[in-house]
Amino acid sequence: MCKGLASLPTCCLERAKELKARLGSILQIHNWNLSCCKIGKNKPTLEECLRWKESFEKLLSSKYGLCAFTAFLMSEFSEENIAFYFACEEYKNTKCPTKLAAKAKKIYDEFIGSEAPREINIDHETRDITKANMMTPTPSCFDMAQHKIYMLMAKDCYPRFLRSPAYRDLMCQAKPSTKARNPPQQEKKA
Repeated sequence: MCKGLASLPTCCLERAKELKARLGSILQIHNWNLSCCKIGKNKPTLEECLRWKESFEKLLSSKYGLCAFTAFLMSEFSEENIAFYFACEEYKNTKCPTKLAAKAKKIYDEFIGSEAPREINIDHETRDITKANMMTPTPSCFDMAQHKIYMLMAKDCYPRFLRSPAYRDLMCQAKPSTKARNPPQQEKKA
């Protein structure tokens, strides 16, 4: 450690470490392609944006909805939640049993461990159970933690997303569906 850093209080060093981890996670987001949220021909229809309000599941099942929600989470510095959720989904679909241990360790080290760069916010009991599950990784070893994060997003982040200026902007910029733009012409009566 250089002399300048050694003289800083521990709380400053911890904060710097936290900021470095957050910036690193933003810079390393290779799984999320946010270009789908840009204005242009690839924007969602107004009807699709309105469907996102129906349920959190409908938001996540929409390519554009997932993209917009991820961008929102990034703006709140909590994108680790959605990244963890989908890392668990991918993990559960692992077909090769010999790959489970390596994938489980990677997810644990990235999101749950004490030095995790993208640590998720779960209670100690869930963390301890997940750590115990790591002794013999199975496809369900992250289920409890994944459920907690899903519920956090559904009950906290999702309602905030629906109230956010980002969602309102998307609604304003969304193109109406072709049905709405080209209503059938009625025949003229003589």
